[in-house]
Amino acid sequence: MSAAQSQTTLRARLEALQCHFTWDLDRSRSRLLILRDNLEDIGPVEGYPWLGHIYNLQAYVHYQLNSQDAILGSATGDALRCVRRATEAFRQIRNTVSDEGPWLVVNYGNLAWLSYHLGEPAECQSYVARAEALLNEYPSPSQGEPHPEICAEKAWTLMKFGTDSKRKAIEYFQKATGMDPQTAWHTSCVLAECAVERDAPEQDEILKKLGMAKERDPENVYLAVLYLERLAETGRVIEDEARAVAKRVLKKPVSSYSGLRPLLRVYRKYLSNDEATDLAEEALGRHPNERYLKSCLAKCYKWSIYSHKDNPLMKSMTDRAIGLHEEVISLYPHSSLHRKIALANIHAESANGMAHADRIYEEMLESTLEPAELQMLYNNYARYLAFRVKDSHKSITYHMKAAEITQPSNSRASSINILRKIKERRMNRMCGEIEVFLANLQE
Repeated sequence: MSAAQSQTTLRARLEALQCHFTWDLDRSRSRLLILRDNLEDIGPVEGYPWLGHIYNLQAYVHYQLNSQDAILGSATGDALRCVRRATEAFRQIRNTVSDEGPWLVVNYGNLAWLSYHLGEPAECQSYVARAEALLNEYPSPSQGEPHPEICAEKAWTLMKFGTDSKRKAIEYFQKATGMDPQTAWHTSCVLAECAVERDAPEQDEILKKLGMAKERDPENVYLAVLYLERLAETGRVIEDEARAVAKRVLKKPVSSYSGLRPLLRVYRKYLSNDEATDLAEEALGRHPNERYLKSCLAKCYKWSIYSHKDNPLMKSMTDRAIGLHEEVISLYPHSSLHRKIALANIHAESANGMAHADRIYEEMLESTLEPAELQMLYNNYARYLAFRVKDSHKSITYHMKAAEITQPSNSRASSINILRKIKERRMNRMCGEIEVFLANLQE
């Protein structure tokens, strides 16, 4: 076989592997930057069943980001370190010193692809062979489907992306639990369903599934919080239960999976903004250097400002919110567009703060952003122009800018909906222009 034929064959074997490099994941820079921060905020909690999966996904994210920056050596170096951490995490969780096990198929697939990108064909072929050997030694219990370990890791990975990916995650979790009903997989499947099935007809079924999952996984505080939230949505009074869960959350290691963020949402909706803020302050007081907790507290102050505009303590509250948001933006420098928007809007609520708000929005408008980020910015800026600046003409122009970007998103849908309502009210001199715009808009 010639060198060219050998290379073609190797590439075909790589493409056949089940791993992050073959799962057609979203590689947009903004998504990867947010994902990198989200994965770091989960934290390396010892004994966490998804720790190996976290490191595997971090490896993929590091490679993609650094390769986009044309830092190939750094791309593969950071990624390789993460994949090796994944290997060690799987060994610890499985309590084995052996490299053998179907849970390492994705791991070897990633190593094969990284070796390929490094230009090391011998290493690449070795990892491809090891992945193929594991598949032969541990065939899937269901013919024609990937091994349940692969289905579970792919499902967990897809959960970190958009709504369509979460729906696919549910399918893969269901395949995995159908072949091997592991508790962690079952819990994650229910959490994925909870994230995407928000329509009223599904609520009773989701609540039932959450209750059953809670019984199977009683130590999962995050699950307990989501169950409590769904109970509250049915009209049940849950204040005492929420405060009891809060004690459990505060005892957990700092992690975005501790359940704090959804619990703060429960506090805000069913107790009070003040109690939510106090809880976040207590969490940060216990761990004063944790950026994730600072981010949670900043969001609490944002909620408080939007709901306490006549509060005599508004100035001190606003000053605290501004300081927190500025600090959190510095701690998440590459994934804080939504925080910058919040900061501008908080300034707009403060006395003499409109100049600061205008400056922040102008800086964002002059920055280089991807389509989905532009939609978010244009939609929020349009709202700011309408409600704070009172410039309806310019606001409509920016809603049109958001709508013109054809990528599906909540921001685009929001702007289109607002334009339709303005047109239907027939009270704006731009109604005719809006009508023509909507008629020609590509849905």
